[in-house]
Amino acid sequence: MKPKPARIVTERLVLRPLEDGDREALLSMARDSRITATYMIPDFADAAQEDAFFRRMQALSAAETRFVYGISLGGELIGFLNDCGTDGDGIEIGYFISPGHWNRGYATEALRAAIGALAAMGFRRVEAGCFEENPASGRVMEKCGMQPLGRASLIPYRGREHRCLYRGITIHNGAPEERSRAGQ
Repeated sequence: MKPKPARIVTERLVLRPLEDGDREALLSMARDSRITATYMIPDFADAAQEDAFFRRMQALSAAETRFVYGISLGGELIGFLNDCGTDGDGIEIGYFISPGHWNRGYATEALRAAIGALAAMGFRRVEAGCFEENPASGRVMEKCGMQPLGRASLIPYRGREHRCLYRGITIHNGAPEERSRAGQ
């Protein structure tokens, strides 16, 4: 695999390592019940746990062996994208966007750019999962060419089991496989 890019620049966004100034924005998102309802983030008992969480995410975003980025719009942190695990030439990723920036195409733009970067790095499969009660995330994946994988899992989170649905895209010759809508 090739190294991850230091930054990924799209038309409107920059995917970049977390900076010290991103602390409050990331923690605000991590506390937001609209995000924590479907993106697995622990509850924080105190400021020390919040600080440890931020420092860990910042370190992961700086690590060359992890595909972890803050999503920035005009210098403001509006989201987060991370690897959830790798398996040979496959990778699973997760993402979220601050609710104040929903429905503007930012998640799709960030995920599409991430898939392109992962293809350039040598990954052959990119997968993502979303809780069944989060169809918006599934639509983001669909817009990025990710197809249903026909698999689901039950994940215990916040006192109940959530059905997680998975989508994926196969990469051929360094580019995501294009599928016609008619064939879907």
